[in-house]
Amino acid sequence: MNEIAMPSLGADMEDGTLLEWRVKAGDHVARGDIVGLVETQKATMEIESFADGIVDALLVEPGTKVAVGTALARLRAAGEQPSTAPAAPTAPRAPALEPQPPRVRSSPAARKLARELGIELASLRGSGPHGAVVLRDVQAPPATTAAAAPPAAPPRDRRAPPTASPMRDAIAAAMSRAKREIPHYYLAHTISMKRSLAYLAELNAHRAIEERILPGVLLLRAVALALWDVPELNGFWIDGAYRMSESVHLGSATSLRTGGLIAPAILDADAKSLDQLMFELRDLVARTRAGRLRSSELTSATITVTSLGERGCEALWPIINPPQVAIVGFGAILDRPWVEAGAVVPHPTVVATLAADHRVSDGHRGGLFLSAIDHLLQEPTKL
Repeated sequence: MNEIAMPSLGADMEDGTLLEWRVKAGDHVARGDIVGLVETQKATMEIESFADGIVDALLVEPGTKVAVGTALARLRAAGEQPSTAPAAPTAPRAPALEPQPPRVRSSPAARKLARELGIELASLRGSGPHGAVVLRDVQAPPATTAAAAPPAAPPRDRRAPPTASPMRDAIAAAMSRAKREIPHYYLAHTISMKRSLAYLAELNAHRAIEERILPGVLLLRAVALALWDVPELNGFWIDGAYRMSESVHLGSATSLRTGGLIAPAILDADAKSLDQLMFELRDLVARTRAGRLRSSELTSATITVTSLGERGCEALWPIINPPQVAIVGFGAILDRPWVEAGAVVPHPTVVATLAADHRVSDGHRGGLFLSAIDHLLQEPTKL
C-alpha cells in the first residue's frame, strides 16, 4: 500500500486543511493525477498522486485540518487486495476561526476582508479556482450585495502598521528560522547584459508579443546551467546532513496579489530551452496568482531565484529558503558606468547576488558560481 500524505510547502508549514477530494474509493489514478485540494497558510494547492494505483480508502474528511505528513488516503497496486484494516482515524476537525457558511470555498484573505466588511461569503459569486471566493470578489461585490451590506469601514491610515496575517506569520517564521539556523554568506557580482540584450532583440524582432522571451528567462537559464559547474549549491540540508539533488528545479519567487510570496518550481529547468522556460514561467505565474498550483511545484524547488528588477531595485540580499542551501537574486537591468576601450560609457548591467549555506559551500565556490552565470550571459547563443 502507498499513502498520499499532507504535503509540506517548507520548514515553516505545520498543517493544512483538506478542502475537497476529486477521487473516491475504487478510482484508478496515475502518477501525477490530481486527487484533492488543500489549503495552507501560504496557498491553495492541488494534491497529486505520486504513484499509479487504485484508491483504497480516503482517510480524512474535507474541512479537516491535519499535520504535515498525515496520511490522507491509501493507494493499492493493481491486483492487490483491498485493505481489511480499518481506516485510520481522521484528525479532529479544527475549530472555525472565522464565521463562514458551510461549503463556501474561499481564500483566507477573502474571509478576513469579508468579516471586516460584514459581507456574507455565501452572497458572493466566486471567481477563483472551482468557484472559490477570492479577494477581488470581496473588494468589488455585485451592486445588490453592496447595497445590503453595512457601510464599509473608513480608509485605514496609511501610516498605520499593516495587520498580521497567516501568510505574513508563515513567512516571518520561516525567515527567522533561516537566519537563526543557517550560516549565510553573501556575494555580489555585476554582470554585463549588452550581448544578452542584443541577442534577445534579434531573437524577438519578428515574434508576436506573446511569443517574445524576456531577459529574466535568460537569467533563469544561466542559473540552471551554472549549477552544473557548482552542483553543491543545488540541494538540501536535512536532519544535519547535505543531500545533493540530481535534478535542477528552479524555485521562482512570485508575489501574490493578496500580499506575500511563494516560490513554485520550474521542474528540470536545465533541460529546457528558452522558449520552454518562457512558456512555463508565464503559466506558473498565472496559476500561482489564481491559486491553481500543484503540490509537486510547491515542494520540489532545489534552489530559488528571486528578482525585484521590475520594481526598479538595483540589488537585493535574499534569505535562503530552508531546506535549500542557496538563493540567487537579480536586481534591475540598468545602464551603469562601464569601462570600454579605456573610456567610461553607459552600459546595461545587472547585479547578481548569492546567499549560500556555509555548511555546504564557501565564498570560493560561490564566486565560481556567479562567474559561471556571467560567462554564460556573455555567450547567449549557447543558452
